[in-house]
Amino acid sequence: MDPDFLVGQRIRDHRQQRGRSQAVVAGLCGITEDYLSRIERGVKTPTLHVLIKISRELRVPVAVLVGDTSPAEPPPSSTPPMAKEVTQALLVSSAVTTSAPAPAALRKRVNAAWSIWQRSPRRFTEAAVVLPSLIADTEAALRTSYTEAECGALREAQRCAADLYFLLRSYCRRAGRTDLSLLVADRGRKAAEAADDPIRIAAATWNLGHILLGTDEPEEAADVVLRGLGQLGEPRTVEATAMAGALELVGVVAESRLGLRWEARERLQSKAGQHADRVGDGNIMRTVFGPTNVALHAMSLDMEAGESTEALHLADTVDTDLLPLERQFTFLLEVARCHDLRKEDAAVLVRLLDLETLAPEDLARSPLGIQMVKDLRRRVRPTYRKQVSDLAERVGID
Repeated sequence: MDPDFLVGQRIRDHRQQRGRSQAVVAGLCGITEDYLSRIERGVKTPTLHVLIKISRELRVPVAVLVGDTSPAEPPPSSTPPMAKEVTQALLVSSAVTTSAPAPAALRKRVNAAWSIWQRSPRRFTEAAVVLPSLIADTEAALRTSYTEAECGALREAQRCAADLYFLLRSYCRRAGRTDLSLLVADRGRKAAEAADDPIRIAAATWNLGHILLGTDEPEEAADVVLRGLGQLGEPRTVEATAMAGALELVGVVAESRLGLRWEARERLQSKAGQHADRVGDGNIMRTVFGPTNVALHAMSLDMEAGESTEALHLADTVDTDLLPLERQFTFLLEVARCHDLRKEDAAVLVRLLDLETLAPEDLARSPLGIQMVKDLRRRVRPTYRKQVSDLAERVGID
Protein backbone atom coordinates (compact mmCIF):
# COMPACT_ATOMS: atom_id res chain seq x y z
CA MET A 1 0.00 0.00 0.00
CA ASP A 2 1.19 3.52 -0.78
CA PRO A 3 2.88 4.89 2.39
CA ASP A 4 1.44 8.34 1.66
CA PHE A 5 -2.03 6.85 1.89
CA LEU A 6 -1.15 5.31 5.26
CA VAL A 7 0.11 8.65 6.59
CA GLY A 8 -3.03 10.37 5.36
CA GLN A 9 -5.20 7.64 6.86
CA ARG A 10 -3.52 8.04 10.26
CA ILE A 11 -4.04 11.81 10.12
CA ARG A 12 -7.70 11.31 9.26
CA ASP A 13 -8.19 8.71 12.02
CA HIS A 14 -6.64 10.90 14.72
CA ARG A 15 -8.54 13.95 13.48
CA GLN A 16 -11.84 12.09 13.64
CA GLN A 17 -11.01 10.64 17.08
CA ARG A 18 -10.67 14.22 18.34
CA GLY A 19 -13.90 15.26 16.68
CA ARG A 20 -12.18 17.85 14.48
CA SER A 21 -13.43 18.75 11.03
CA GLN A 22 -11.07 19.11 8.08
CA ALA A 23 -11.94 22.80 7.90
CA VAL A 24 -10.93 23.41 11.52
CA VAL A 25 -7.64 21.49 11.40
CA ALA A 26 -6.71 22.98 8.03
CA GLY A 27 -7.41 26.50 9.29
CA LEU A 28 -5.34 26.01 12.44
CA CYS A 29 -2.46 24.63 10.36
CA GLY A 30 -2.55 27.43 7.80
CA ILE A 31 -3.40 25.19 4.85
CA THR A 32 -6.52 24.86 2.72
CA GLU A 33 -9.21 22.31 3.47
CA ASP A 34 -8.69 20.85 -0.02
CA TYR A 35 -4.97 20.41 0.67
CA LEU A 36 -5.70 18.53 3.92
CA SER A 37 -8.27 16.40 2.10
CA ARG A 38 -5.70 15.44 -0.52
CA ILE A 39 -3.19 14.59 2.21
CA GLU A 40 -5.71 12.32 3.94
CA ARG A 41 -6.51 10.59 0.66
CA GLY A 42 -2.83 9.99 -0.06
CA VAL A 43 -2.89 12.25 -3.12
CA LYS A 44 -0.52 14.80 -1.58
CA THR A 45 2.56 14.29 0.58
CA PRO A 46 2.73 16.86 3.39
CA THR A 47 5.95 18.78 3.80
CA LEU A 48 7.80 18.28 7.07
CA HIS A 49 6.64 21.64 8.44
CA VAL A 50 3.00 20.92 7.55
CA LEU A 51 3.29 17.48 9.16
CA ILE A 52 4.68 19.07 12.33
CA LYS A 53 1.79 21.55 12.43
CA ILE A 54 -0.78 18.79 11.97
CA SER A 55 0.84 16.70 14.71
CA ARG A 56 0.71 19.65 17.10
CA GLU A 57 -2.93 20.40 16.41
CA LEU A 58 -3.90 16.75 16.81
CA ARG A 59 -1.52 16.31 19.77
CA VAL A 60 -0.01 13.24 18.16
CA PRO A 61 3.75 12.71 17.72
CA VAL A 62 5.01 12.97 14.16
CA ALA A 63 6.49 9.47 14.55
CA VAL A 64 2.98 8.07 15.10
CA LEU A 65 1.62 9.78 11.99
CA VAL A 66 4.39 8.39 9.81
CA GLY A 67 4.04 4.91 11.29
CA ASP A 68 7.01 4.69 13.65
CA THR A 69 5.32 3.68 16.92
CA SER A 70 8.31 1.93 18.46
CA PRO A 71 8.96 3.08 22.04
CA ALA A 72 12.65 2.38 21.68
CA GLU A 73 15.23 5.08 21.24
CA PRO A 74 15.64 6.16 17.63
CA PRO A 75 18.56 4.60 15.80
CA PRO A 76 21.75 6.63 15.80
CA SER A 77 22.07 9.05 12.92
CA SER A 78 24.33 8.14 10.05
CA THR A 79 25.24 11.81 9.69
CA PRO A 80 29.02 12.28 9.85
CA PRO A 81 30.01 13.74 13.24
CA MET A 82 31.38 17.22 13.70
CA ALA A 83 35.18 17.30 13.68
CA LYS A 84 36.35 16.77 17.26
CA GLU A 85 39.20 19.25 16.80
CA VAL A 86 36.70 22.02 16.10
CA THR A 87 34.57 20.99 19.08
CA GLN A 88 37.59 21.00 21.36
CA ALA A 89 38.73 24.39 20.10
CA LEU A 90 35.31 25.84 20.93
CA LEU A 91 34.91 24.24 24.34
CA VAL A 92 38.44 24.08 25.72
CA SER A 93 40.39 27.30 26.15
CA SER A 94 44.01 26.52 25.35
CA ALA A 95 46.82 28.45 26.95
CA VAL A 96 48.27 31.11 24.69
CA THR A 97 51.79 29.94 23.90
CA THR A 98 52.52 32.26 20.99
CA SER A 99 51.79 35.89 20.32
CA ALA A 100 48.37 36.66 18.89
CA PRO A 101 48.26 37.41 15.16
CA ALA A 102 47.89 40.98 14.02
CA PRO A 103 44.27 41.89 13.17
CA ALA A 104 45.18 42.37 9.49
CA ALA A 105 46.56 38.83 9.28
CA LEU A 106 43.57 37.51 11.20
CA ARG A 107 41.22 39.22 8.73
CA LYS A 108 42.87 37.43 5.79
CA ARG A 109 42.48 34.06 7.49
CA VAL A 110 38.84 34.63 8.42
CA ASN A 111 38.05 35.70 4.85
CA ALA A 112 39.86 32.62 3.53
CA ALA A 113 37.82 30.39 5.85
CA TRP A 114 34.62 31.98 4.57
CA SER A 115 35.75 31.39 0.99
CA ILE A 116 36.16 27.69 1.80
CA TRP A 117 32.79 27.55 3.50
CA GLN A 118 30.83 29.19 0.71
CA ARG A 119 32.63 27.71 -2.30
CA SER A 120 34.30 24.36 -1.61
CA PRO A 121 32.49 21.06 -2.42
CA ARG A 122 34.47 19.52 0.45
CA ARG A 123 33.92 22.40 2.80
CA PHE A 124 33.44 20.36 5.99
CA THR A 125 36.73 18.55 5.52
CA GLU A 126 38.64 21.67 4.51
CA ALA A 127 37.09 23.85 7.21
CA ALA A 128 37.99 21.30 9.88
CA VAL A 129 41.65 21.77 8.95
CA VAL A 130 41.74 25.56 9.33
CA LEU A 131 39.13 26.28 12.01
CA PRO A 132 40.78 24.91 15.19
CA SER A 133 43.88 27.11 14.97
CA LEU A 134 41.82 30.05 13.71
CA ILE A 135 39.50 29.80 16.73
CA ALA A 136 42.47 29.69 19.11
CA ASP A 137 44.23 32.62 17.46
CA THR A 138 41.05 34.69 17.36
CA GLU A 139 40.47 34.12 21.06
CA ALA A 140 44.10 35.03 21.68
CA ALA A 141 43.64 38.27 19.75
CA LEU A 142 40.63 39.14 21.90
CA ARG A 143 42.63 38.51 25.07
CA THR A 144 45.50 40.72 23.94
CA SER A 145 45.97 43.91 25.96
CA TYR A 146 45.76 46.70 23.42
CA THR A 147 46.96 50.18 24.29
CA GLU A 148 44.69 53.19 23.96
CA ALA A 149 46.41 54.03 20.69
CA GLU A 150 45.56 50.57 19.37
CA CYS A 151 41.79 50.79 19.85
CA GLY A 152 41.33 50.47 16.07
CA ALA A 153 43.22 47.16 16.12
CA LEU A 154 41.05 45.94 18.98
CA ARG A 155 37.84 46.74 17.09
CA GLU A 156 39.13 44.92 14.02
CA ALA A 157 39.95 41.87 16.15
CA GLN A 158 36.40 42.00 17.51
CA ARG A 159 34.96 42.27 14.00
CA CYS A 160 37.08 39.30 12.91
CA ALA A 161 35.76 37.33 15.88
CA ALA A 162 32.16 38.19 14.99
CA ASP A 163 32.67 37.09 11.39
CA LEU A 164 34.34 33.85 12.44
CA TYR A 165 31.56 32.97 14.85
CA PHE A 166 28.96 33.70 12.17
CA LEU A 167 30.70 31.08 10.02
CA LEU A 168 30.82 28.67 12.93
CA ARG A 169 27.08 29.11 13.50
CA SER A 170 26.44 27.71 10.03
CA TYR A 171 29.14 25.04 10.37
CA CYS A 172 27.79 23.76 13.70
CA ARG A 173 24.17 23.80 12.58
CA ARG A 174 24.94 21.93 9.36
CA ALA A 175 26.96 19.44 11.38
CA GLY A 176 23.93 18.75 13.57
CA ARG A 177 25.22 20.53 16.69
CA THR A 178 22.47 23.00 17.50
CA ASP A 179 23.84 23.45 21.01
CA LEU A 180 27.20 24.64 19.72
CA SER A 181 25.45 26.69 17.05
CA LEU A 182 23.71 28.67 19.79
CA LEU A 183 26.98 29.01 21.69
CA VAL A 184 28.89 30.52 18.80
CA ALA A 185 25.96 32.69 17.75
CA ASP A 186 26.04 34.25 21.21
CA ARG A 187 29.79 34.77 20.97
CA GLY A 188 29.32 36.43 17.59
CA ARG A 189 26.70 38.77 19.03
CA LYS A 190 28.94 39.75 21.92
CA ALA A 191 31.88 40.40 19.59
CA ALA A 192 29.71 42.53 17.29
CA GLU A 193 28.42 44.54 20.24
CA ALA A 194 31.92 44.98 21.63
CA ALA A 195 33.01 46.33 18.23
CA ASP A 196 29.98 48.67 18.27
CA ASP A 197 29.28 47.62 14.68
CA PRO A 198 25.57 48.03 13.75
CA ILE A 199 25.83 45.92 10.58
CA ARG A 200 27.43 43.03 12.41
CA ILE A 201 24.93 43.35 15.25
CA ALA A 202 22.18 42.99 12.62
CA ALA A 203 24.03 39.99 11.19
CA ALA A 204 24.18 38.45 14.68
CA THR A 205 20.40 38.84 14.90
CA TRP A 206 20.01 37.25 11.46
CA ASN A 207 22.13 34.30 12.58
CA LEU A 208 20.05 33.83 15.73
CA GLY A 209 16.87 33.95 13.64
CA HIS A 210 18.14 31.10 11.49
CA ILE A 211 18.95 29.00 14.54
CA LEU A 212 15.44 29.51 15.88
CA LEU A 213 13.97 28.51 12.53
CA GLY A 214 16.19 25.43 12.52
CA THR A 215 14.89 24.41 15.94
CA ASP A 216 11.28 24.98 14.82
CA GLU A 217 10.68 28.10 16.92
CA PRO A 218 9.14 30.46 14.34
CA GLU A 219 7.42 32.71 16.87
CA GLU A 220 10.72 33.41 18.60
CA ALA A 221 12.38 33.93 15.22
CA ALA A 222 9.72 36.48 14.28
CA ASP A 223 10.31 38.35 17.55
CA VAL A 224 14.06 38.37 16.93
CA VAL A 225 13.47 39.87 13.47
CA LEU A 226 11.37 42.69 14.91
CA ARG A 227 14.06 43.51 17.47
CA GLY A 228 16.78 43.39 14.84
CA LEU A 229 14.92 45.69 12.47
CA GLY A 230 14.24 48.08 15.34
CA GLN A 231 17.92 48.20 16.27
CA LEU A 232 18.92 48.72 12.65
CA GLY A 233 16.51 51.61 12.14
CA GLU A 234 15.77 53.16 8.77
CA PRO A 235 18.43 51.76 6.41
CA ARG A 236 20.40 54.50 4.67
CA THR A 237 23.34 52.57 3.23
CA VAL A 238 23.65 49.58 0.92
CA GLU A 239 24.93 47.45 3.80
CA ALA A 240 22.09 48.42 6.13
CA THR A 241 19.49 47.92 3.40
CA ALA A 242 20.84 44.46 2.60
CA MET A 243 20.80 43.48 6.27
CA ALA A 244 17.24 44.79 6.67
CA GLY A 245 16.22 42.72 3.66
CA ALA A 246 17.95 39.62 5.01
CA LEU A 247 16.12 40.02 8.32
CA GLU A 248 12.84 40.41 6.44
CA LEU A 249 13.48 37.06 4.74
CA VAL A 250 13.83 35.41 8.14
CA GLY A 251 10.48 36.97 8.97
CA VAL A 252 9.02 35.57 5.75
CA VAL A 253 10.03 32.02 6.69
CA ALA A 254 8.81 32.48 10.27
CA GLU A 255 5.38 33.70 9.14
CA SER A 256 5.10 30.87 6.62
CA ARG A 257 5.77 28.28 9.30
CA LEU A 258 3.23 29.93 11.56
CA GLY A 259 0.64 29.44 8.83
CA LEU A 260 0.53 33.16 7.97
CA ARG A 261 1.09 32.57 4.26
CA TRP A 262 -0.55 35.74 2.97
CA GLU A 263 1.41 37.83 5.45
CA ALA A 264 4.59 36.01 4.42
CA ARG A 265 3.98 36.75 0.74
CA GLU A 266 3.20 40.38 1.50
CA ARG A 267 6.42 40.74 3.51
CA LEU A 268 8.36 39.06 0.72
CA GLN A 269 7.04 41.38 -1.97
CA SER A 270 6.62 44.71 -0.24
CA LYS A 271 9.52 44.66 2.19
CA ALA A 272 12.22 42.14 1.27
CA GLY A 273 11.54 42.65 -2.45
CA GLN A 274 11.87 46.41 -2.26
CA HIS A 275 15.14 46.17 -0.35
CA ALA A 276 16.43 43.67 -2.92
CA ASP A 277 15.56 45.98 -5.80
CA ARG A 278 17.55 48.76 -4.12
CA VAL A 279 20.75 46.80 -3.50
CA GLY A 280 20.79 44.11 -6.23
CA ASP A 281 22.40 40.70 -5.76
CA GLY A 282 25.26 40.69 -3.28
CA ASN A 283 26.69 38.93 -0.25
CA ILE A 284 26.72 41.52 2.52
CA MET A 285 27.76 39.77 5.74
CA ARG A 286 27.51 36.48 3.79
CA THR A 287 23.71 36.66 3.71
CA VAL A 288 23.54 36.34 -0.11
CA PHE A 289 20.70 38.85 -0.05
CA GLY A 290 19.30 40.21 -3.30
CA PRO A 291 16.61 39.64 -5.95
CA THR A 292 17.74 36.06 -6.61
CA ASN A 293 17.44 35.10 -2.95
CA VAL A 294 14.00 36.74 -2.80
CA ALA A 295 12.93 34.62 -5.79
CA LEU A 296 14.22 31.50 -4.05
CA HIS A 297 12.12 32.32 -1.00
CA ALA A 298 9.07 32.76 -3.24
CA MET A 299 9.71 29.27 -4.56
CA SER A 300 10.02 27.95 -1.00
CA LEU A 301 6.68 29.48 -0.06
CA ASP A 302 5.02 27.62 -2.93
CA MET A 303 6.70 24.38 -1.92
CA GLU A 304 5.68 24.74 1.74
CA ALA A 305 2.09 25.40 0.62
CA GLY A 306 2.13 22.11 -1.28
CA GLU A 307 2.08 23.88 -4.64
CA SER A 308 5.02 21.97 -6.09
CA THR A 309 4.08 22.62 -9.72
CA GLU A 310 4.12 26.38 -9.21
CA ALA A 311 7.38 26.11 -7.28
CA LEU A 312 9.02 24.21 -10.13
CA HIS A 313 7.80 26.74 -12.70
CA LEU A 314 9.38 29.51 -10.62
CA ALA A 315 12.59 27.48 -10.20
CA ASP A 316 12.95 27.37 -13.98
CA THR A 317 13.25 31.18 -14.02
CA VAL A 318 15.99 31.43 -11.38
CA ASP A 319 19.71 31.42 -12.23
CA THR A 320 21.74 30.33 -9.20
CA ASP A 321 25.12 29.90 -10.93
CA LEU A 322 26.61 32.98 -9.26
CA LEU A 323 25.35 32.15 -5.78
CA PRO A 324 27.60 30.58 -3.12
CA LEU A 325 27.59 26.80 -3.03
CA GLU A 326 25.51 26.62 0.15
CA ARG A 327 22.63 28.53 -1.42
CA GLN A 328 22.88 26.53 -4.65
CA PHE A 329 22.64 23.36 -2.59
CA THR A 330 19.52 24.55 -0.76
CA PHE A 331 17.91 25.51 -4.05
CA LEU A 332 18.56 22.11 -5.67
CA LEU A 333 17.41 20.34 -2.51
CA GLU A 334 14.07 22.15 -2.65
CA VAL A 335 13.73 21.38 -6.37
CA ALA A 336 14.33 17.71 -5.54
CA ARG A 337 11.70 17.90 -2.82
CA CYS A 338 9.16 19.38 -5.26
CA HIS A 339 9.71 16.45 -7.62
CA ASP A 340 9.50 14.13 -4.61
CA LEU A 341 6.08 15.53 -3.70
CA ARG A 342 4.95 14.81 -7.26
CA LYS A 343 6.37 11.27 -7.13
CA GLU A 344 8.61 12.00 -10.14
CA ASP A 345 11.26 9.49 -9.12
CA ALA A 346 13.53 9.89 -12.13
CA ALA A 347 13.68 13.65 -11.59
CA VAL A 348 14.31 13.15 -7.87
CA LEU A 349 17.22 10.85 -8.64
CA VAL A 350 18.70 13.30 -11.15
CA ARG A 351 18.54 16.14 -8.64
CA LEU A 352 19.99 14.05 -5.84
CA LEU A 353 22.91 13.08 -8.08
CA ASP A 354 23.34 16.78 -8.94
CA LEU A 355 23.47 17.53 -5.22
CA GLU A 356 26.08 14.84 -4.69
CA THR A 357 28.22 16.30 -7.46
CA LEU A 358 27.81 19.84 -6.14
CA ALA A 359 28.45 19.17 -2.45
CA PRO A 360 28.71 15.51 -1.40
CA GLU A 361 29.48 16.34 2.22
CA ASP A 362 26.40 18.55 2.47
CA LEU A 363 24.17 15.81 1.08
CA ALA A 364 25.50 13.35 3.64
CA ARG A 365 24.57 15.86 6.39
CA SER A 366 21.18 16.92 5.06
CA PRO A 367 18.26 15.26 6.94
CA LEU A 368 15.88 16.07 4.08
CA GLY A 369 18.32 14.80 1.46
CA ILE A 370 18.96 11.57 3.38
CA GLN A 371 15.21 11.02 3.85
CA MET A 372 14.58 11.46 0.13
CA VAL A 373 17.29 8.92 -0.69
CA LYS A 374 15.72 6.45 1.76
CA ASP A 375 12.23 7.00 0.39
CA LEU A 376 13.44 6.71 -3.17
CA ARG A 377 15.28 3.46 -2.45
CA ARG A 378 12.10 2.02 -0.93
CA ARG A 379 9.76 2.79 -3.82
CA VAL A 380 11.93 3.20 -6.92
CA ARG A 381 11.33 1.13 -10.05
CA PRO A 382 13.86 -1.61 -10.90
CA THR A 383 15.20 0.56 -13.74
CA TYR A 384 16.80 2.97 -11.24
CA ARG A 385 17.28 0.68 -8.25
CA LYS A 386 21.03 0.15 -8.61
CA GLN A 387 21.72 3.87 -9.03
CA VAL A 388 19.70 4.68 -5.93
CA SER A 389 21.30 1.88 -3.91
CA ASP A 390 24.77 3.04 -4.91
CA LEU A 391 23.89 6.63 -3.95
CA ALA A 392 22.55 5.47 -0.58
CA GLU A 393 25.80 3.64 0.10
CA ARG A 394 27.91 6.67 -0.87
CA VAL A 395 26.05 8.98 1.53
CA GLY A 396 26.32 6.50 4.38
CA ILE A 397 22.84 4.96 4.50
CA ASP A 398 22.82 1.33 5.64
